[in-house]
Amino acid sequence: MPISRIAVGSLAEASQPEALKATLAEFISMLIFVFAGEGSGMAFAKLTNNGSTTPTGLIAEAIAHAFALFVAVSVGANISGGHVNPAVTFGAFVGGHITLIRSILYWIAQLLGSVVACLLLRLATGGLETSAFALSSGVTVWNAVVFEIVMTFGLVYTVYATAVDPKRGNLGIIAPIAIGFIVGANILAGGAFDGASMNPAVSFGPAVVSWTWDSHWVFWLGPFVGAGIAALIYEILFINQSHEQLRTSAEY
Repeated sequence: MPISRIAVGSLAEASQPEALKATLAEFISMLIFVFAGEGSGMAFAKLTNNGSTTPTGLIAEAIAHAFALFVAVSVGANISGGHVNPAVTFGAFVGGHITLIRSILYWIAQLLGSVVACLLLRLATGGLETSAFALSSGVTVWNAVVFEIVMTFGLVYTVYATAVDPKRGNLGIIAPIAIGFIVGANILAGGAFDGASMNPAVSFGPAVVSWTWDSHWVFWLGPFVGAGIAALIYEILFINQSHEQLRTSAEY
C-alpha cells in the first residue's frame, strides 16, 4: 500500500547537495512558469483593455500556461523531477516517492519562486497589479473546491501515468507535453469559474504581492485533495497491482 511507503526522512537530508540542487531547480522552474503564465494574463489585459476576461483571453492564457509549464517541467525534470506544483509534490509524497523533508523543501522553493516571479512582474511592468485568483459571480467556494479537486486529479493522474509509473518506458518529452496540455485544457474548462489554479503556489504569489486573500484557502484545499486521491488511485490500482503480479509470476 502507498501509505506504508510514506517516509518522513531525516533533517540531514535538508543539507545534502543533491537535495539543495533539486530545491533550487524547483524555485527556478516555478519562477519561469509563474512569470510567463501570470505575465501573459497581465500583457493581454493591457493590450485589450482587460480583455483577459473574454473567451479569447481565456484561450490565450490556456496556451501560455501550457507552453510555460511544458518548459518549466522539462528544465527541472532531470534535477528535481519537475514538480512545479506543491500539489504534485504532495501526490508524490502520498505515493511514497518523496520524503516529507524533501517535500517541505520543495514547497518552500515553489512558494518563493511564485512570489519572486510576481514581484519581478510588478517591477518590470511599472507597478501593474498581479491579479489574485478569484471566484466568478455565482460560483460558491464549494463549487470552486470541486473544480479544483477534479482538475488537479486530472493533472496529478497525468503526472503519475507519464512520469512516475515505472512501466512508462522512455517517454522523453511526452510527459512534460502531456502535463502542459492537461493544465491548458483544464484552464479552458474551469478558468471562467475560479481561474483554474490547480497549483497552490501559482495562487500564493499573486495573493502575497496584491495582498488579496479572498477564498484563498480554496486553492489549497482543492488541489491537495485532488492530488492525494489521484496518487492513491494510481498507486493502488496500477502500480501496486503490477508489482504484485510480477512477484506472483516470479514464483512459478
